[in-house]
Amino acid sequence: MPEGRIVKALSGFYYVADAEKVVQCRARGLFKKKDAKVTPLVGDWVRYEAISDSEGYVMEVAERKTELIRPPIANIDLAMLVFSMREPVFSSALLDKFLVHTERAGIEAVIILSKSDLVSPQEVAQVRGKYEQIGYRVIPTSTVERFGLTEVRSQLAGRITVVAGQSGVGKSSLINAVFPGVKLQTGEVSQRLGRGRHTTRHVELIPLDEGGYVADTPGFSSLELGELSELELAEAFREFRPLAEECRFRGCLHLREPGCAVLAALARGEIDGERYEHYQLFAQEQKEQKRRNKS
Repeated sequence: MPEGRIVKALSGFYYVADAEKVVQCRARGLFKKKDAKVTPLVGDWVRYEAISDSEGYVMEVAERKTELIRPPIANIDLAMLVFSMREPVFSSALLDKFLVHTERAGIEAVIILSKSDLVSPQEVAQVRGKYEQIGYRVIPTSTVERFGLTEVRSQLAGRITVVAGQSGVGKSSLINAVFPGVKLQTGEVSQRLGRGRHTTRHVELIPLDEGGYVADTPGFSSLELGELSELELAEAFREFRPLAEECRFRGCLHLREPGCAVLAALARGEIDGERYEHYQLFAQEQKEQKRRNKS
């Protein structure tokens, strides 16, 4: 039975790349049952039954190494989180929320600071230093002044990468600049709203000449935290994890517990105060989401 990777899912069809051809497939009925264990996703490696040179049925989905819910995509090697320094203004809270989801999914994340030419080098250095200290790779870029593009290219080559970030930050423009042969949709930022119009309506893997794929995804203004447990949220802040072993209580949530090593490190200035504030906000948001879901 032939095999391939789903590179696009649209209107009930799955487009499976098998060597040099792409086969348009539907999913067999077993995937549509209520008790189905898996639903095919873009990025899945699948076996399919060919009914012609260009059509077939997805029969089996291989085990996934990673999976994201938003965007719905599987087997990602890298999440490239693109956040602009201006137009729209840099949002550390939204970036931290994206990092929660990549940490939870076990996906390596690299932070791209787009439109870095629109702010001072000091502003860029401050954001870069903050996240590099936590352990993330940060790449300032500008498609206008053409810096950071070679470094981005080296990160993407040979890997399956999801490109995500708030609408209007320049995700598609960045990919188009890094790989001129890859033409993704782009949109201008609304001056009135300060946010971008959604130009990407579905998830699609675009093959790269250097090997691997890049996925352009719909823009996001919010991400749900309700599917995480309280402890999973705490563990998604990677700077908390080595300290958690020193907390007095097992399963400490680092909020009000006595003998909390994270709170002690925060008091000593060893934990970034803004990141911790975001953790508190996310924990409260998580509680409210779960409360609404129960009612």
